[in-house]
Formats: sequence, C-alpha cells, structure tokens
Amino acid sequence: MKPAPFTYFAPTSIEETIGLLQRYGDEAKILAGGQSLVPLLNMRLARPTALIDINRIPRLDEIVTEDDAIVVGARVTERQLERHPVVAERLPLLVALVKLIGHPQIRNRGTVCGSIAHGDPSAELPAGALALDATVTVTGPTGERTIAVDDFYLGYLATALAGDEMMTQVRFPIPAAGTGWSVQEVARRHGDFALVGAVALVRVEGGRIAATNVVSFGTGGRPLRFPEVEAKLVGSVPGEALFSEAAEAITELLDPDDDVHASAAYRRQVAGVLVRRALEEALRRCEGGSR
Repeated sequence: MKPAPFTYFAPTSIEETIGLLQRYGDEAKILAGGQSLVPLLNMRLARPTALIDINRIPRLDEIVTEDDAIVVGARVTERQLERHPVVAERLPLLVALVKLIGHPQIRNRGTVCGSIAHGDPSAELPAGALALDATVTVTGPTGERTIAVDDFYLGYLATALAGDEMMTQVRFPIPAAGTGWSVQEVARRHGDFALVGAVALVRVEGGRIAATNVVSFGTGGRPLRFPEVEAKLVGSVPGEALFSEAAEAITELLDPDDDVHASAAYRRQVAGVLVRRALEEALRRCEGGSR
C-alpha cells in the first residue's frame, strides 16, 4: 500500500520543527529513522497531514559520553550506539539490547530516541531505559523539560510527549561500578519483537544485594518496573531461592493481555522464568566482574 497524501517538511533547526508542530498539532508526525512510522504510513494506520523530517537538524546525531551517563541525540541510530566503543565499555547492557532489535538493515536507520518515543511495550530500548533510570529531554514552545522514563510512559503507545514537543535526547545513567546486568527475552524469531522479556541490574556489597532494578516487557501496555520486589531484594543475600521468590512475586503482579502470538497465561509464566534468569545472570556478572 501507499501512504495517504501529506505535506513534507525538512526543517534545519529545532525551533523550526517546534513551529511546525504548533502549526499542525496532532496532524503532524516526526520522521527520524522511520522504521516504526513508515510501515504505519504505508498501511494507512497513520495519516498525518504533515511529515516533519528532522534529519537536517545538526548535532542531533551525537553520542556524548559524560562521567556518569551516556547522552544520545534524537538522530542517533541504533547501529551507531551498537558500534560505539565507549558505550560498549561503559554501558554494555545498551549494546546487548540493541543487538536484539530487528536486523542490521533496520538498525542502520532506526533511531534510539525514535524507539523510546514510539514506546512499543514489547520493544527492548524502552525496557532498558526504564531499568537504567533514563531521562528524556523534550523541547516545546516554552523550552526544554526533562522527564523520567518511568513517568514518560502512560499506556499502550501513549507517552507524556505533548503534540507540540519533540524529543531531543535521552540520557542513560551509567550504573555504579560492580553492577551486573542481564537482558532475557523470548521471541518467535531473532529480530522480532519480544513475546516476553526481562532486564535486571544487580549490585552486591558485603555479600548482600545493595541495589537492583527489575523490568519486564511484553507483559502490559508499557514496560513494567517492580519497586516492591526490588525493595525486598535489597539487603538480602543473593541466591537461587531468593530470585525464585522474586520471580514468583512478579508473576503474581502481572496482568498481561492475550493476543494471536501468546496467551496471558504463557506470558505470565515465561516472565517469571526470564526474571529469575536475568537476576541470576546479573549476579554472575556482578560477582565475576565481567561487564
């Protein structure tokens, strides 16, 4: 199929982009990599009046490495992130997440911020951003504002991004030294969206868990974090029994949907298995010092 007619714009500044968003409102769509948007256009599930291509705006394609964070601009592709040597060294979880996305041809064009802004609940980067306590910077008519990823997602493909705002960057904090990590997922084929997935971070001090973040994805309308379970893990001696208990608690909290790919019961059970595996692998990385 072909997309419905639209007017194409190629602004060269963020200010020009915001002006177009103010002019067209909900009738406008931003194009960066287009790996989510273009299929929607072709199937006419999205029918914008205006398509705003931000690929001519300078400096949005930069990856900035700070002492305690990796900052990714709105035009940075998944492939750029995957191949960045500093990201691989300091935040290998991001590289592992990106390698699960589609295939190289998709990652060559798909953008990190685009995936996070799209907010598919089965996608890897939104889940990773939540696990890492990432923040997004959005710019609108009144200037910039920063939103924690946990507050950014409101529901299925729904975010806190206003119609006259654009995401300009995402900031991924670098976990404390000694933090182990893991991403686990089940998909029909490599490169498909996950049927179910889990991300875990674990840091141990003095033989007890000092910090942990646990996220599941593909199990609701948005990636899900479990602060109650995390709080129970902190201060405990890590081990198989503890992680199995945590996985069971998370399973009871989940209320996934049925669809043509998997039943709710399947997703709930597999989520528990993947959470346990993620915690165990994160602990091994933590204890072994392997990043």
